Parts: sequence; C-alpha cells; structure tokens
Amino acid sequence: MKWDACINNASNGLVYGYSFYLDAMAKNWDALVLDDYEAVMPITFNRKYAVYYLYQPAFTACLGVFGNNISAEILNRFLHAIPGKFKYWDIYFNPGNMFALPDFNLYERKNFVLNLRNSYTELFANFKDNIKRNIRKSEKFGLLTNTNCNIDAVITLAKEQALAFALPGQDDYENFKLLYKLLYSKEKAKIYAVSNKENKLLAAAVFFFSHNRAYYILVGNHPDGKTLGASHALINAFIKDHAGQNLLLDFEGSDIPSLAYFYNSFAAAEEKYSAIKLNRLPAAIRWLKK
Repeated sequence: MKWDACINNASNGLVYGYSFYLDAMAKNWDALVLDDYEAVMPITFNRKYAVYYLYQPAFTACLGVFGNNISAEILNRFLHAIPGKFKYWDIYFNPGNMFALPDFNLYERKNFVLNLRNSYTELFANFKDNIKRNIRKSEKFGLLTNTNCNIDAVITLAKEQALAFALPGQDDYENFKLLYKLLYSKEKAKIYAVSNKENKLLAAAVFFFSHNRAYYILVGNHPDGKTLGASHALINAFIKDHAGQNLLLDFEGSDIPSLAYFYNSFAAAEEKYSAIKLNRLPAAIRWLKK
C-alpha cells in the first residue's frame, strides 16, 4: 500500500500515520497526497450540527505532513489544500513540521524523548536524584515488574486515573484495544506493569513500537502506587530492558508542568512540535468552539 510505504519510509514517520492506526482511532479520515505519495497528510475529521471540523483523535499525539524533505513551503501548500468545508481546525503536527508559515499561525507544544542508545548504567547515572530515590523506594517495598498484564486491566486503571481529566470515549478505549491486539500480533506492542506483594496492580503502561521509537502511549497509575515509586519502577524497568538500543522512548508530552518535570527527571530531552487552531465558523455559532 503506497500510503503505508510513505509513512514507513518518511524521515519524520510515526506510528500514528499508518492507515491501520487511523482506521482504528479516527472517527473519519481522508487524505491529501503530494504527487505519487512523496508526502501525505491525514485529515482526521468529524461533524457536529452539520459543521465539519478537524480534530486530533484519541491516543494520537500528532499527525501533520509525513515524507522526506518536508519544508515550510510544502506544509503551507498542504494546509491551503484542506477543503473549505472544514470550518474549524484543532490539530497537532509532527516535529518534522516545526516551521513558521507565511499564511497560518502555528503554536508550539512540548514532547519529551529519551535516547536509549547508551548503557543502562550511563542512563541511570543521568536520572535526577528524586527518580533514583523513588526507584530505590519501590525496591524497598518489594514492588514487582512484569510484562504479562492484560490489556483490559491497563485500560481499567487508565480510566480510573483519567476521571479528573477529559476522558476519551468508551469507543476510543475499545478501538485502542483492537489496535493494541493488532500491533501485538506484529510484535510491535508490549505492556509493562508493576504490582505489590499482594499482586495489586499499581502501575501499567502500553508501549507501541515503530520508527525506532517506543511510545509510552496508555498509562494507568493507582493512587496507592504514587507513594511507593510504582511509575518510576515501571519506566526504569523499560529503560533497563531496552538500554543500548537504537530507540527513542517517546513520552508523548507534556505541556503539563508536573508531567514535563517528571519526564525531564529521567534526562529526557525536549522535542518541540507544532499545532494549529483555526476558527472559520459563521459568527452566529463561532462561540461554540472558543
């Protein structure tokens, strides 16, 4: 399939751009294609009150234009080519689309990535003291890490944690589960989990793999694990297992200061990407999407 070949070979390719990922997570999607799939841009959209709008699907950190030798001019052309029926845009572009454009106002977002090419000893040495302290705390309390956790258990824990935030819909979780099973069958997905001695699940995360990245994509943390270093132990276990590989651990954010500090404490580097909000709704209903 030419679409997936383009995503696979793109210098800025990401797992979110594959057709199977978009089929799973986008309510609807169409596409813009440059020439013979030299570059592509997924258009993820929905409709409400007869108004079509572009939105960012759940569990899809960023999209935008994928290909090789992407420039500000190419991105600008793609955005001009988005059909006029889409009156409202709220979408995120991949780090390879980080440009100042002549005709569109993009704003900046933050991601954090940790290069795992060094040995675990070297990686651990760069952790901040609070991370090292919490890892030792998890060992003191006998927390156990495993990779045998069921996807349903991870989703349940993630849902409980997300109650204080804007929840993805139930359909999003069901679609994610199908996506996980597909990637797992391709040996491109893995679950890490941390439990206490009584086998109570305290932390769990799904990781997807593509383009020499491991995406820390669905995360759940039980309140009981927060004082025991459960999430620190989970990430540490993943880093230990994959140290020395040509792999980026992609934390998928964050603009939230507390999370940014947490990821940075593992010596993760900031990776900037861009986004756009554009409101061309008629004045009478523009207030609906402020």
